[in-house]
Amino acid sequence: MSKIKNAKKLVDILHNNCRLSLEQIATMMDMTVKEAGAAIDQLEKDGVILGYGAIVNWNKVPERNVVSAYIELKVTPQRHNGFNRLAERIYQYPQVKCLNLMSGSYDFGVTVEGESISDISLFVTEQLASMEGVLSTATHFVLKIYKEGGSVFVGDDEDTREVISI
Repeated sequence: MSKIKNAKKLVDILHNNCRLSLEQIATMMDMTVKEAGAAIDQLEKDGVILGYGAIVNWNKVPERNVVSAYIELKVTPQRHNGFNRLAERIYQYPQVKCLNLMSGSYDFGVTVEGESISDISLFVTEQLASMEGVLSTATHFVLKIYKEGGSVFVGDDEDTREVISI
């Protein structure tokens, strides 16, 4: 990590709430506002902080229909490049939201988004599965998100489905 004093604490503060003011962050870090601003700038320059964002419950955003899926990929690593070259090809696609090298029974875990199940199916069959080095895919569609980024997404919505009992 960066050579900033208490860099981990600063990153933890920003990760938990990036909307804090510089004054609040400086107080929490026992720094001046100028020192806190310079430390954050350095973390961004060093590539420790890559961006800022909100955790959004997209199901509550009107007129936004997004389908998410998790795809397991088994691949053949490339000579001299291992998994890196294939990873670079995969993460270039805008549908790919997250890409991880995994241990276990598959090599890559890929989180993708599309406007429909059909969009994701086409992406998997036409882009991922046909890619040189990809041996197999297994696609799992997200049905409901309960928790993401440390935030719980359930609890305030009533289940309006009809109860059927036999």
